[in-house]
Amino acid sequence: MQEPVPQVFAERRWLLPSSVVEEFDPDRPGRPRRTARDWVVDFTLFALAVIIGLTAADSVRNEDISGGLAAADQVVGALACASVWLRRRWPVGLAVAMVPVGFVSTTAGGAAIVAMFTLAVHRPVRYVAWVAGASVALTPLFFWLRPDPAVPYGWALFLGALLTASMVGWGMFVRSKRQLLLSLRDRARHAETEARLRAEQAQRLAREAIAREMHDVLAHRLTLLSVHAGALEFRPDAPREEVQRAAGVIRESAHEALQDLREIIGVLRAGESDDTGRPQPTLGALEELVAESREAGMKVVLDLRVTDPGAVPASVGRTSFRIAQEGLTNARKHAPGTEVTVAVSGAPGEGLTVAVRNPAPEGAVPHVPGSGQGLIGLRERATLTGGRLEHGPAPGGGFEIRSWLPWP
Repeated sequence: MQEPVPQVFAERRWLLPSSVVEEFDPDRPGRPRRTARDWVVDFTLFALAVIIGLTAADSVRNEDISGGLAAADQVVGALACASVWLRRRWPVGLAVAMVPVGFVSTTAGGAAIVAMFTLAVHRPVRYVAWVAGASVALTPLFFWLRPDPAVPYGWALFLGALLTASMVGWGMFVRSKRQLLLSLRDRARHAETEARLRAEQAQRLAREAIAREMHDVLAHRLTLLSVHAGALEFRPDAPREEVQRAAGVIRESAHEALQDLREIIGVLRAGESDDTGRPQPTLGALEELVAESREAGMKVVLDLRVTDPGAVPASVGRTSFRIAQEGLTNARKHAPGTEVTVAVSGAPGEGLTVAVRNPAPEGAVPHVPGSGQGLIGLRERATLTGGRLEHGPAPGGGFEIRSWLPWP
């Protein structure tokens, strides 16, 4: 899709050549029309060609030629000057035609100079080299056939070559300035595109992080709801105390899930994290997580061999908490009723090891949709912190999640 033309460029379009306008707005239908600048430049070059032709017409009268040839020279020169208005449409054809025309007509010299300048502006160097080389090669023959009485032959050759080189150099300078302008435009456009892509990538990464956080948090809360709701469904005659405890856990888990969901939606709406929200859980909240799981009826053994959990870096602590949380959630879904062991050990300089294992469940367990997505997110989370995570069947049966995280 073509990018829109900037407002500043649209307002100052008349200051630019039509060829540059076409490069800026290639989707514009039809041929580019002359801008106000083009009309001024074209009229100036036409006037220059006419002035040079009139000056050359005075020198023709001093040459030893017949009146018919002098008149023909002036007629050809007038037609050559009129053809200057076609220089933008056919720059190569006009420059090639001016080589023989300039050889037979002195008054067409101004038009030949303008055609050479136009060719250098609008076409690559190879075209200019061929046409300028042919013109310079015919210059000695022209002044030998039609010498100027007021100028020596050697000076005439030098001035002709100098004039051609000057026009070619001037035209190439103008062409280089236009190419620089277009390259700066392309560079600015590419920079804007790259900035937009970087912003989109940052948004995508942020949304993926939020999605992982949503899965880690809500999956734990919702499995608690499912366990207690299932207990109430299959044991309607349970004691009143157990019903009240299950209802309290359901209410608390639903409240926590809604609070987490509200915070995540707030992040998506605001586009940035909310520093006033609840702090992210770290390793210090692991005991509370285990206690919450035990209240839900799980059998959890916590083996915490870290002297000061608060000393663990925040990013490592959050990742270790999420690994333990996901392990408990998976055990609750895929191995209900089994005893889950959560082992955490490590020290500064050695790293932090988190392992969650559970034995195989007794009997068949129904398949849970969407299984495995949380483990993929955990592996990516551990990799981003510079660690590693492995999961799979345990040696003695069951399932195990084992990770190592750097602890500087």
